[in-house]
Amino acid sequence: MAEFSLPANSLVQKGKNFKDSSSRRLRSVQVYRWDPDTGENPRVDTFEVDMEACGPMVLDVLLRIKNSIDSTLTFRRSCREGICGSCSMNINGVNTLACTTAADDIKGKIKVYPLPHMSVIKDLVPDMNNFYAQYASIKPWLQADSAAPDTERLQSQEDREKLDGLYECILCACCSTSCPSYWWNSDRYLGPAALLQAYRWIADSRDESAGERLDELDDAFKLYRCHTIMNCTNACPKGLNPAKAIGEIKQTIVKRK
Repeated sequence: MAEFSLPANSLVQKGKNFKDSSSRRLRSVQVYRWDPDTGENPRVDTFEVDMEACGPMVLDVLLRIKNSIDSTLTFRRSCREGICGSCSMNINGVNTLACTTAADDIKGKIKVYPLPHMSVIKDLVPDMNNFYAQYASIKPWLQADSAAPDTERLQSQEDREKLDGLYECILCACCSTSCPSYWWNSDRYLGPAALLQAYRWIADSRDESAGERLDELDDAFKLYRCHTIMNCTNACPKGLNPAKAIGEIKQTIVKRK
């Protein structure tokens, strides 16, 4: 019989309990904690947070914890408006943005973890280096060999509309970290976010390197590890459809052949 064991320090343990200084309307919030400097196992701390003392979103709750209860809590955040993608995390089992997730929409305890299947730097901060390297690999900029015009490169309204549902991606990684194919092959499979971004440039009428882009993507792992599970589309907090973009890339490659 096969025996499996978890790596050292991977077992998540029960953590500490904290209570807000005010207690008008307390809400239980469980937060994943891990500090690489301590050498200890990760744990889940429980915070009793006064919801009357903070804003309505989960990000507001985390800021209340950091500012008033435990200043060592570490997480990323910036815009607070669903634009930057910094505060992406797993909230009650769903990859989403903390700044656009209302605490009142969550039943029972609020449970906050880092994005799954990424190495954790500390607490709720995942290591995004591989994710950004994959994004860079698709060359996310306009490539044109023709002489630059005196003004901007124009396109028709119809061509511009082809970019809708693509340019809005904020690279939060919610889609990629919800994809089982990406979990197991993130070293070779580009993942939904990078592939959606790749199609954004393939579909751009002003770009003159569509052929080279498609040649680069026509790979058993880079592209074809996608099995259209659709987790990526369900997870996208911006309502985009990475699975459709990936399908468009595959169809375009077939049509070329």
